[in-house]
Amino acid sequence: MSRLPLQHIDLSQVTSTAELHLVLRDALGFPHWYGCNWDAFWDAITGLVEMPEQLHISGLPALSRRLPRDAQLLLQCLERMKVQYPTLAADLLLEPAKP
Repeated sequence: MSRLPLQHIDLSQVTSTAELHLVLRDALGFPHWYGCNWDAFWDAITGLVEMPEQLHISGLPALSRRLPRDAQLLLQCLERMKVQYPTLAADLLLEPAKP
């Protein structure tokens, strides 16, 4: 199975941790039984699904204002995957903050 070349995830309207995990689950094709926590997110991106070649995340500044810890954990997981599994990880494309 080949990896998607690009997946876009818009986080600009996310207002809760639970909603964030549902958006991530749906966008990245996690199974319905995905645990909706950061340990489960790590397990899903490193073993349950193929990550796209590029992952474009928009709305991160808004998410960081609303849910700073979750925004940080999301980025940490994606960056950690890039270090530990570079051939499987997505290249991360972040939309810059608007002035």
